[in-house]
Amino acid sequence: MRRQRNARVIATLGPASSSPEMIQSLYEAGADVFRFNFSHGTHEDHRARYEAVRAVEKKMGRPIGILADLQGPKLRVGVMAEGKAVLATGGEFTLDNDPTPGDSSRVHLPHPELFVAVEPGQSLLLDDGKLRLQVLSKSSTQIKTKVITGGPLSDRKGVNVPDAILPIPVLTEKDRRDLDFALSLGVECVALSFVQRPEDLHEARKIIGDRALLMTKLEKPQAMDHLDEIVRLSDLVMVARGDLGVELPPERVPIASKRILRMCREQGKPTIVATQMLESMISAPTPTRAEASDVAHAIYDAADAVMLSAESASGQFPVQAVSMMDRIIREVESDPLYRTLIDAQPPKALPTAADAICAALRGVTEVVGATTTVTYTTSGATSLRAARQRPTAPILCMTPSLQTARRMAFVWGVHAKIVPDVSSVDEMVDAAKAMSVEEGFAKAGDKIAITAGMPFGKPGTTNLLRVASV
Repeated sequence: MRRQRNARVIATLGPASSSPEMIQSLYEAGADVFRFNFSHGTHEDHRARYEAVRAVEKKMGRPIGILADLQGPKLRVGVMAEGKAVLATGGEFTLDNDPTPGDSSRVHLPHPELFVAVEPGQSLLLDDGKLRLQVLSKSSTQIKTKVITGGPLSDRKGVNVPDAILPIPVLTEKDRRDLDFALSLGVECVALSFVQRPEDLHEARKIIGDRALLMTKLEKPQAMDHLDEIVRLSDLVMVARGDLGVELPPERVPIASKRILRMCREQGKPTIVATQMLESMISAPTPTRAEASDVAHAIYDAADAVMLSAESASGQFPVQAVSMMDRIIREVESDPLYRTLIDAQPPKALPTAADAICAALRGVTEVVGATTTVTYTTSGATSLRAARQRPTAPILCMTPSLQTARRMAFVWGVHAKIVPDVSSVDEMVDAAKAMSVEEGFAKAGDKIAITAGMPFGKPGTTNLLRVASV
């Protein structure tokens, strides 16, 4: 099954979408990658979903990517004496280390690191930003605040600290258990939450090694201060607009999103735009026009993928949501303005042979009218570099590695096929021509452009460019 589009669709699996039949329907509707949200469900739930996805993959004969999204640290207040209390705007409210149930004047805060990190004048956000507090003073046991925006506060609502870098490990004990389990399953990618600094990626990278790709979820404003280095240390990046929008003013989220997307394209790192993309389709069979425009703008901005969360995990219309995303992407990519915008800001090639080859690859396909851009790769690095250039000809990735083929499901425009190892350039060219015809990318008489690394099987050696006639 060949997708008639370049950008990818990621669908989250959950209670509404975990049966083998539903997973197949979601794939047929357009899902390229399935996200397992480790904030919910047991390991056995995720194992069953993994096995169902792999069964669909085998049945459909196409590699499917799986994303394990770790929960990360969650900061929450304690419980309220009556389950809920109302914080009055303009009043004072205290967060302390007393485990006694709270009321309208105070609540337990079971995170001693916050008493150290916050400073007077900074903001605290409760319940996804619905309530805003300003820190008046602090000690080792309490934080006194003024209620800037009041309202009801119920048990164990979340706490956000937008103005401070928190000394909290990115991987909790739960995350480490979940990470070990996800890696034992064989997922293609692991998403890391709560990243504030480049150092936050080191532990996860050490554990993961090369067993999976590492995706950074950019959801903390502090991460924007280190964006270049964080992107460099990541394999992929998710623009987690929901959490980012809690701590950043709403008007700044689009600007931050565009900055992230541009930085990632410059560095050749695939990007995923996520959260509330088709939110109304949780309970309605069609999206709002604003939501459709939101998805479209992400595609116009050259995102590699767009993601559904609750829409596919727990919504009433998961298949329709995936199908709608697929239709929006195809419509945008057929618009001449899309190609104009993509071409207007090409990424600058790095001074390496690999980047020079892939930058030339795009020009060659256009000059000779090649119908296909073929990349022969073991690690996927050649396909990633080719995708960074956003060529007009589709990218056919030929790889002997099943893991690499599955990883390419995250990458713009790459159609991956598993092929036997080759031992010579002539053998590779013959295989490229045959596969281009078999997969419907070319017919007799067409030209194809081929790039690879020599010697074969050695990652990061892209140094060959060849034009061949079918």
